[in-house]
Amino acid sequence: MKKFALTALFRSALTAAPLAAMESITEADADGNGSYSLEELQAAFPDLTAETFATIDANADGEADLAEVKAAADAGLLAAAS
Repeated sequence: MKKFALTALFRSALTAAPLAAMESITEADADGNGSYSLEELQAAFPDLTAETFATIDANADGEADLAEVKAAADAGLLAAAS
């Protein structure tokens, strides 16, 4: 039972970090244009590289919209700062 409780606690901790980051992602839109530049996302995810941002920016318009950011988070492309 103890092992199950520890496993459940570990799993909830793993899912809590991305959810907390996603809750604050709307605050990352510094210019308020409804999309996210590389620099804006790097403020929330400091380890984000230009190469990963290019993958996130599915329509290659130079900005990531909220749907692209959510898809990236679901795919594990966005990691909270370590």
